[in-house]
Amino acid sequence: MSPAETIEKNPNSDFESTIHPAEGHDHAGHTHEGHDHDGHDHAGHDHSHEGHDHEGHTHQPGPVLNPECVRTVAIEASQEEVDGTFARVLRDYKKHARIPGFRAGKVPESVVRRRFAEQIRKDVVETLLPERFRAAIIAAGVVPVSEPQLTGLTLEEGKPLSGSVVFEALPSFSLDGYQDVVVPKAIPESTEEEFQRELKQLQESRATVEPVEEDRPLVDGDWAQITYIGQVQSDESVPDLKGEDSLVEIGGAETLPAFNDALRGAKVGGELGVEVVYPEDYTEQKLAGKSVAYTIEVKAIKKRILPELNDEFAAEVGDYENFAALEARIREHLAGARQREAEQQTREALFQALNARFQFPIPESLVQQQVDARLDRGLRALAQQGMNPDMMRKLDFGRLRAAQRDSAVNEVRTSLLLDKIADLEGVAVSDEEFDRELYMASLQAREPVEQLRARLTEDGGLARIREQLRREKTAHLLYERLPAA
Repeated sequence: MSPAETIEKNPNSDFESTIHPAEGHDHAGHTHEGHDHDGHDHAGHDHSHEGHDHEGHTHQPGPVLNPECVRTVAIEASQEEVDGTFARVLRDYKKHARIPGFRAGKVPESVVRRRFAEQIRKDVVETLLPERFRAAIIAAGVVPVSEPQLTGLTLEEGKPLSGSVVFEALPSFSLDGYQDVVVPKAIPESTEEEFQRELKQLQESRATVEPVEEDRPLVDGDWAQITYIGQVQSDESVPDLKGEDSLVEIGGAETLPAFNDALRGAKVGGELGVEVVYPEDYTEQKLAGKSVAYTIEVKAIKKRILPELNDEFAAEVGDYENFAALEARIREHLAGARQREAEQQTREALFQALNARFQFPIPESLVQQQVDARLDRGLRALAQQGMNPDMMRKLDFGRLRAAQRDSAVNEVRTSLLLDKIADLEGVAVSDEEFDRELYMASLQAREPVEQLRARLTEDGGLARIREQLRREKTAHLLYERLPAA
């Protein structure tokens, strides 16, 4: 699936919690002093990414909106609606307000008005605006993709409500002639060299390591069973490195040259010292660029024995009748992998062609979301490679964000194109397709499917999965229609 299929078309579907006054008026976190609404919590409007820690990475405080995508809708309510809402909210406060010196439910209205004036007004806003905003965008035929900002609000008892909501919306554009955009299909090719390499890897995965009984020195291809202690030079913060009965392949691609040079020619029982200077890009960050003095004892010499490639080997690998059946399965696997690669390569070329053909304004909020997504993936990859939080905090996130922008714009445009083509083509995702995808996601996450479904329901993830599947189906449909190579 293309990275473009990860953006969200409308992240702000919860109107009750997304309309914000442009002047910084905050609906989240206000409390009613001593005021219990029987579990009704007005402090629940949390727009933060709770638990979302980028180890020093912070999102943009708020993207500059693309003027070409900005829309404004008017919000209105009659005086009668305003007065009625104020009255209902006031009754609710009178009923539950707890103020010293007054019994519950007996606080005078004037005291309640004075004590909770700002909170009452906020509750009236939150009661009146969402439904009217929803009706306004439906009437205007637009889909918001950024947080709506409330401006010019007039709200007081005895007067009608008026105001405007500003937001970025999905652009309107024509796709006339999209069926005529074609690119040549990439031709999948799997070689005999690939097959032999795959077979060799399978053979090596079944190899056994046997002890060498003869008294001889280590040579390339041997495995040395060693015990070692390593002291990191000029850095006392790193504890000694210790290993018992570790196996090192002499001359192996993964073995550092210093170990090969030191161990080659050594015999069982021999002790030797070697200083290893690790490269700056070494995968284990704590050793990258460091010098380590090792004391090594050779405990044993072992030899890797590869199994014979025959019918018995095929039966051990899997449920194969003979070696010919295993060979056919490997070739089929390689052909499938090359076919998928060729299709993805062709899709990317088609996406580029569609992007070049259809130009339209892109909402900046979607671009920044995609920059965030790309940056998040990159940071996770760095963390998996061993980068620690302190090092992450030193990254130049401004430069990193800028470097992601062009790719993010193209990915957003591709997603919007696929969404519109899906609408025109009537592409839909069946419940069976969706459930299968959710099941596969649960296996990958090692989480029970119903638990995963519940979690994704809370954060809107189910809608994103269905959206991604729809784009995937649309991209495959376009690929299948391309003329054969």
